[in-house]
Amino acid sequence: MAAIALALPFFTSVAHAEIDGSGPDAWRVMGVAPNDVLNVRMGPGTNYPVIETFAHNERNLQQITCVPFYTMAHFSTMAEAELDALPPRWCLMRTADLTKAGWVAQRYLIADFDEEILFGDGGAYDELEEVVDVEKILPAPTTGPHAWSGDELIEHARGLVAALYAYDDPARGVSHRDPAAPDVFFSTEFRDALRSRPPGADLLIGAQDFQGSVSEPMPDPDQPMFRGMITINVQVANFGQRHTAVFRLRGDTTRPDAPLRIFRIEYDGWSFP
Repeated sequence: MAAIALALPFFTSVAHAEIDGSGPDAWRVMGVAPNDVLNVRMGPGTNYPVIETFAHNERNLQQITCVPFYTMAHFSTMAEAELDALPPRWCLMRTADLTKAGWVAQRYLIADFDEEILFGDGGAYDELEEVVDVEKILPAPTTGPHAWSGDELIEHARGLVAALYAYDDPARGVSHRDPAAPDVFFSTEFRDALRSRPPGADLLIGAQDFQGSVSEPMPDPDQPMFRGMITINVQVANFGQRHTAVFRLRGDTTRPDAPLRIFRIEYDGWSFP
């Protein structure tokens, strides 16, 4: 998959700066055109005046709080109808140097990927084009005394899907179907299905042939995590047609500490396994 025009700024260092003890350490702006800026307002809503702006690619932002306020524990126990009834979320953000601060709509924010959450200390990559060594990927336990938090798991899930696309490279003869790769990326059930009844289409692009591009993996904007299942979306443009690859991840309970794994990949009209 390395031959694809893949936009994956996912091996980028970020500063650690916990604000309230929950959530990722750093955030960046997403979904803003390169010739535009993100308005930063005096309060949580468009009825408040704009007091600052963040660049379309602003990074290393620190989150102070968001409204409506809820923790991951609250989020995980709320029913889907309760979540749908909440108003759009706004977050009080500031730059790392504290020169700018204000409220922005959460839909324009995403956790700034921390390479250590996928590879750990000393296992990170310095260059985007470097070949992914699957042996360096951390297990990300979802149960047990060392279970990761919800935010950490979401961030790891995003990195895991990004690493899957970067790993898959037909030009080097490397594929996610290699015997060594599925144990890192996929659940036991998914791995067994790949070996017993491999799909006719490439699971990463949803087709047999490819000419186009693949976007950076992103947590589902409406429901990134629900009852332990994490959803990561990838936009695929293939021969002029656009569709979304939906990756579902959760703890694989067949392995110690139930490490986070991909258990299903969905496209419009079909899924695997």
